[in-house]
Amino acid sequence: MTTTGKNSAQGLTLAEVRSRTELGQVNVMPSDTGRSFWRIMQANLFTLFNLIVGGSFALLLVLGYWQDALFGFFVIANVVIGVAQEFRAKLTLSRLAVLNAPRARVLRDGEVIEIRVGEVVLDDILVLAAGDQVTADAEVIEAHGLDIDESLLTGEADPVASPTGRELMSGSTVVAGSGLAKVIRVGADSYAARITAEAKQFSLVRSELRSGIAKIIRWITILLLPVGALVVNGQMQAVGGWEAAIATGAWRDATVASAASLIAMIPQGLVFMTSVALAVGAVKLARHEVLVQELAAVEGLARVDMLCLDKTGTLTEGRMVLDGVETLTGSDLDPAAEAALAWMGADRNANATSVALVERFTAVPVEQPVRAIEFSSRRKWSAVSFADGPARGTWVLGAPDIVLADVPDAQDALTRFAERATAGERTVVLARTDVVLDPPVDPPEGERLPEPDLPGALSAVALVSFREKVREDAHETLGYFREQEVELCVISGDDPRTVAAVAREAGILHDGPGYDARRLPDDEAELDAVMAEHRVFGRVSPEQKKAMVLSLQRLGHTVAMTGDGVNDALALKHADMGIAMGSGAAATRAVARLVLLDGQFSRLPRIVAEGRQVIANVERLAKLFLSKTTYAILFAVVFGALLWPFPFLPRQLSIVDGLTIGLPALVLALLPNIQRYRPGFLRRAAQFCIPSGLVVGGTLISVVAYAYLGGHEAAVVQTAAVITLTLTALWVLVILSRPFTLVTSLVVVAAYLGLPVLLAIPIVTDFLKLGAPPLELIMVAVGASLIGSVALEVMHRVVSRRDPAAAASAARAARRG
Repeated sequence: MTTTGKNSAQGLTLAEVRSRTELGQVNVMPSDTGRSFWRIMQANLFTLFNLIVGGSFALLLVLGYWQDALFGFFVIANVVIGVAQEFRAKLTLSRLAVLNAPRARVLRDGEVIEIRVGEVVLDDILVLAAGDQVTADAEVIEAHGLDIDESLLTGEADPVASPTGRELMSGSTVVAGSGLAKVIRVGADSYAARITAEAKQFSLVRSELRSGIAKIIRWITILLLPVGALVVNGQMQAVGGWEAAIATGAWRDATVASAASLIAMIPQGLVFMTSVALAVGAVKLARHEVLVQELAAVEGLARVDMLCLDKTGTLTEGRMVLDGVETLTGSDLDPAAEAALAWMGADRNANATSVALVERFTAVPVEQPVRAIEFSSRRKWSAVSFADGPARGTWVLGAPDIVLADVPDAQDALTRFAERATAGERTVVLARTDVVLDPPVDPPEGERLPEPDLPGALSAVALVSFREKVREDAHETLGYFREQEVELCVISGDDPRTVAAVAREAGILHDGPGYDARRLPDDEAELDAVMAEHRVFGRVSPEQKKAMVLSLQRLGHTVAMTGDGVNDALALKHADMGIAMGSGAAATRAVARLVLLDGQFSRLPRIVAEGRQVIANVERLAKLFLSKTTYAILFAVVFGALLWPFPFLPRQLSIVDGLTIGLPALVLALLPNIQRYRPGFLRRAAQFCIPSGLVVGGTLISVVAYAYLGGHEAAVVQTAAVITLTLTALWVLVILSRPFTLVTSLVVVAAYLGLPVLLAIPIVTDFLKLGAPPLELIMVAVGASLIGSVALEVMHRVVSRRDPAAAASAARAARRG
């Protein structure tokens, strides 16, 4: 700790600090983010699904059938992907912090000392100056023009004057003046900690793909136990019964057949391919300066039907621009007034509003002013005084209701100001007096200059209007969302009139001044009624932003929220899709699912397009994988019930899966696809895959039955089964590849050619343990496959007629893609 000075106040003694530290009254922030790494591992590893699949994998390895254990790769990959996604999100949250000041200055034993933020204790006296962050909730006990920037916490754009007795929130920043503040809440009780604690609670992004696939896995897991028992018993009986199987060692072959039957039921590649599609989408977005914090977020925005926008930093660039100057003297603005405005804009102490003057007023007076009074949010005016030159006199720029309060004949100016304020414009008045201010004098040591008074004999010169600079891409981007039937809702901490004006300029159709959130009801039902009716809100607190997001969700909306301040963090956390600006607060970026690194609002349509591609392609993949699951369940039940040997080895099924699903899926998962999102992913998948699976399964069972009844040996039956299943299942691929493009056509042709190529290579047939079937059986297999393909086509056309709009939409999207 270092001593930096003295003050008349004493602050806490070292004994008092020690006592409060022992009681735990210190400013230590909570760090819990939910599940530990071990609990994440447990949740992803120790599941019934993994137990069955992993057990089959381990058993085959123990028995020496490593060639039939290739499916184990997907089990390992799925566990690794699940753990990595969740742990990465946990690490991001662990770095979340509202407070970023490394140290704080406090008064102890009459000395101003510098300590770590975590060493601040209850009742400490914070010593505040311009640029300092308030490190704990505190009450002002001494103020000298103290102005606090709370924009990141509340959304209020203007600094807030903070006189004695006002509470300061931890995380706010001193922008002007100085003062002392007594700490009233520390650690977990402070404002910053409460936001941090809630924002740090871990939760995965809501994903229809992930939840839909999870449901499928649960259903299959439930089926695995009874069907598995039926399969194992059937395979043991097929080799002579349990006793004979154990006595002769035939149980080993029966075990391999049982494993093949069970593994065929599991769409183990679906989770993996979904993650691949999401990961590729994330990489493509990264090239466009979009950071994806969680893979499932790539598809999230494609499902959104309500986009909540923070005004500052999202719709606007976060800076003011000069809108216009209206003279009040009955003539054009004279050069002297222009020179005064130019000086105020160029002043190094100019606030964000005054800086915008330099865009138009550049001719700064040659004469140096005798005195300049910088803007204070408490006074609401600034001034500059010249003793010589054309701009001689004192010029005041500030709030008209303050500057012109004692000016006779100012009613016209105040009326015009009121009209502009109602329209949401930010307007100040330029006033002038011939009085030249005295030069400033240095105050006695240990004292401060008193607050300056407005000079007398002022006369209004002009009304100067400013507006927030709306992003150039806002119109086009918002227009895109309107075309996509996504509703827009502006939620800001700023004045509702200003918010409404910015919304209108950005192209959001809205009448009226905007809804003042200070009138929002606490009752959920009443709040829902307000949210159903209004779309532009001002003076919204962080807690209200969160409540409004939850209300929109109760109304049935899938909500995305954009923002850049700490005041947006809780709303981003609870929204279905949180989107932060790269230049925003660290806490906001930490809780967001997506971060626009360059802050370009126009990136959002690209995210929507990527999300739609992922959803549409994964839905296509799901239909491929789940069709296989359907016919695999049918195989298991039929062959188990009939006590017939299962007609595949696991390695043979791996080859069939590679031709009909695996390799094509790698291409289909990454194809362009901008089909508009429609809810009901699971329902549509089921409508397609159940009849498709039954057709494929029925075709295969008929061929295998013919082969078994014909007395063919196992290797020949397996070859016929491989041919039949591959050719019939490939027609499912044909249906899902439409409308054909060059890429999808090549995929289908390559898949069909792959079968004869593999069967013609002796080393492959030896590895797969395939026999050479007679021509008659080959003709039966090919003929049955043709009949099965025709049945699949008829089934698809019947299903498509039930939903012609969806089919037409998919066709248009594919052609545009």
